[in-house]
Amino acid sequence: MSPACTPVAGRIEHGTAPDGTARVSMTVGPGEPVFPGHYPGFPIFPGVCVIEFLHRGALAAAPEPDHTWVLSGIESARFTNPVFPGDTLTADLTWRRDGADGRCSASVTGPRGGVARIALRFEDEGAR
Repeated sequence: MSPACTPVAGRIEHGTAPDGTARVSMTVGPGEPVFPGHYPGFPIFPGVCVIEFLHRGALAAAPEPDHTWVLSGIESARFTNPVFPGDTLTADLTWRRDGADGRCSASVTGPRGGVARIALRFEDEGAR
């Protein structure tokens, strides 16, 4: 994967959940570049950064790593709890094919329970 511009500095870890699906996680460090401008004095990790965490995690754990997956849309995103510095985010990913496209959905959890339910759409650049 080539370098990309991203609002998230944290390192995405990936592995396997107990049910065999892909699992990604990341600890939100206090030095994330979005914190100085997002609620100064009361840093909250923005929803767009939770989406980016899932986007980067989905690419790292793509079921067909030899394909060139490109994010083409956010199908849904519902946020249910805030994320603060020091929180660890975890998501178990569900990937599925939809013709030449791919869909990845996940429930993102943190120390206070559910953080978000997100569904992303990807295009397979090699299939176009």
